[in-house]
Amino acid sequence: MKAANLSAGLTTELAPEDALRLHVLLAGGVQAIRLDESAPALHALTERGEAKISLHPNCRAEQYLMRVRELLGGHALGSPGGYPVHLRRWTRMGQASPKSLEAMLLLGEAEAVVAVAHTQGLTDELARRVWWIQPSFEVARAMLAHPGVARGTMARTLADYLIEHLPFVEDPLVALNGVRAVLAAGQPDAAGRQALWQKAKRRPHYFVGFLESLPDALPGDLPARPCDAALTALAEAGNLWARQLRRAYSASGQSFLKAAELALEKPAVPDAVYALLDAIGAWCAPLNVAEGRAQLVTTLPEQAPAVGALAVLAATRASDAEPILTRSSAVGPHMRKKLEPLIAPLLNQLRALQ
Repeated sequence: MKAANLSAGLTTELAPEDALRLHVLLAGGVQAIRLDESAPALHALTERGEAKISLHPNCRAEQYLMRVRELLGGHALGSPGGYPVHLRRWTRMGQASPKSLEAMLLLGEAEAVVAVAHTQGLTDELARRVWWIQPSFEVARAMLAHPGVARGTMARTLADYLIEHLPFVEDPLVALNGVRAVLAAGQPDAAGRQALWQKAKRRPHYFVGFLESLPDALPGDLPARPCDAALTALAEAGNLWARQLRRAYSASGQSFLKAAELALEKPAVPDAVYALLDAIGAWCAPLNVAEGRAQLVTTLPEQAPAVGALAVLAATRASDAEPILTRSSAVGPHMRKKLEPLIAPLLNQLRALQ
């Protein structure tokens, strides 16, 4: 009752026709609201579809829209101030309740919508409402990172949007994170992954997302490297070093090594370097605790260089680059020059396995 009285008081400052139509609208099942400041107009997503209310400012447009937001805040949260300070803090910490998240989509506040997109409690249904309000690259990437959304009906829509807009993203890190979000969500389909893989040949930082999410199912077209019977026998007998070497010699393994090489030759930003080094190390992770190296080299001495290369890759970590990257703000060619003492030996090991 208190919130209703507060809202009623505030609407006296609105044009009568706007106040009436807004009250009628808010009395129904409104799911999301966005404000078009240029029109100006209020758009609503309801259980019955979309609705639009043209606004009739009786003062400066900016001030009038503030009054509209005050009405919305009073209706949704019992707060005439729009997006309350305590909710800003909670949403940034991922602590908003599901009811609060629903209410925040009724405020006509861009910051509130972005906060909902990043909040841990996001559901597939809330993602649908957020997307109706504010479709953007960052919002799509943030929402697709939520497991419930990645497995839901919105996943394909968000992934398709990210892929379609990748060519227009100039920041390599933003583009990389978009690719990572798409692939981690199991998107797109096989044909879409193949097309994205081809684009990665021109923008190698895309490969990082593939190496992280699809290390053994890469859409590459490289042939397998010959694997002799003795190596196969050791692998099937349980020797983890032999298994990893056979994995490296497979068609998928060769694609992994080539993609890692291309991405490592021209990393664009520090975060791409960190992610790439961790992806390489993770690919060889079983070898960090595995026995059987000596047995493999004794049985197949001709494989000693390849085994040595695997050992180097298995020890690779993002922390290897920290002493270099944390002392410099360089990106692009200047960053690569500083990283050369680290990258050059790794490239040699990747090539030794191809």
